[in-house]
Amino acid sequence: MSNHDEEIKLPEPAIVGPGDLMSEPSPLKSPSNTKPAIAPPVSPSAKRQQEELSEEAKISYSGIGGTKRLEDDVPIFIECETEDVIQNGNAWIVLGGDRSGNPGSGYSGIGNTHCAAIDLVAGRMGARATRKDANDETVYVNPNFTLDAARIYISQKSDIDHYLRLADGKVGSTSYENPNSCVALKADSIRLVAREGIKLVTGTDVENSQKGEINVDAGIDLIANNDDSDLQPLVKGDNMVECIQEVFKQINTLREMMYNFLVCQKDFNRELMTHTHNSPFFGILTGPSPQVAAQGVKNLVDIIKGVEVQVYNHLNNSNMANINYTGDAGGKSIVSKYNFTN
Repeated sequence: MSNHDEEIKLPEPAIVGPGDLMSEPSPLKSPSNTKPAIAPPVSPSAKRQQEELSEEAKISYSGIGGTKRLEDDVPIFIECETEDVIQNGNAWIVLGGDRSGNPGSGYSGIGNTHCAAIDLVAGRMGARATRKDANDETVYVNPNFTLDAARIYISQKSDIDHYLRLADGKVGSTSYENPNSCVALKADSIRLVAREGIKLVTGTDVENSQKGEINVDAGIDLIANNDDSDLQPLVKGDNMVECIQEVFKQINTLREMMYNFLVCQKDFNRELMTHTHNSPFFGILTGPSPQVAAQGVKNLVDIIKGVEVQVYNHLNNSNMANINYTGDAGGKSIVSKYNFTN
C-alpha cells in the first residue's frame, strides 16, 4: 500500500464534562482586561420570572452544556423593512442596507442605491445587553459600532472610517462625499491566523467599487491607540543593512587613518628622542636631550598601551557588531527572517 493509500487517523475529539465547564480560567489574561466578565443587571420582571421557575426548570434553562436559557440579556433589535434578520440569542446576521445606527443613518437611510450591507454581530450592546432595563422597560437597540461586542461589517457603499471614528492616518479616510465599499472587523481582540502566509496588499485595481479612478499609491497604516499624530515611515530592512554596513566601512576607514597617523607619530617621536645638534665647539655632536629621551620613551609606551591596543580592540568589536546585526547568520540581525514590506 502506498503512502497515499494509507488511512489517516484523526485524534479523538475531547469529551467535555460538567467539571470542565467549571474549570478555573487560565492565569494568562489580556493586559487590557482589568475586569472580569460582567452579568448585565436583571430587570424586576426577569428576576421574578427566574424566582418563579422550579429547580428543574432553572436547570433546564441554565444554558449549561448548550441547553436553552432565558434570553433576558438580549435586547430587541429595531429592524428596517428592507432587512432580513437571522438571530439566535444575541448573535445576529442582518442582510440589508448600509447603516451605522437608526434607520435614517448610513446611505440606505438617505435612500441611496448600490449600498447593500451584511452586518454580523455577536453581543449587541456588549456587557450592557439586557431585554428590560431597571424600570422594566423593554430595551430596543440599533446597530452600535461603539458598544456592540464583536462585529464583521460588509457594505457596498459606506463611510466606514467615520462609523468607527478612526484616525485619518496617511492613507486618508472615507467621507460622506467619498464613500467606499468596506469589510470592517471590530472586537476586543482580533486574531488573523494562517496555516501558510498572510498578505496585506494595496493597489490591485485602477478603479474602485464606486467607479472612481484610483490615482494614488495607497499604503498601509499601522496606528496604535487610534492616534496618528506621530506616524512615521517604516524602515526597509535591506536598505538599512546597506546603510549600517556603509557606516561601519567609514568607521573602519577613520580607524585606518588614525592608525597611519600613529605610525607616523611614533617614527617622528623616535627621531626626536635621538635628535642631536652640532655644538659651537668645533661642530662636535651633542648627545640627545635626557628630558626628551625620557619623555619619548614614556610617549611610545603610552601610544602602544593606550591607543594601538584600543584601535586593535575597536577593529575586532566593530567587525563582530557588523556580523551580529547585519549578517545573515547574526544572532541579533536587525532584519526579520519572515516579514517583508515595500
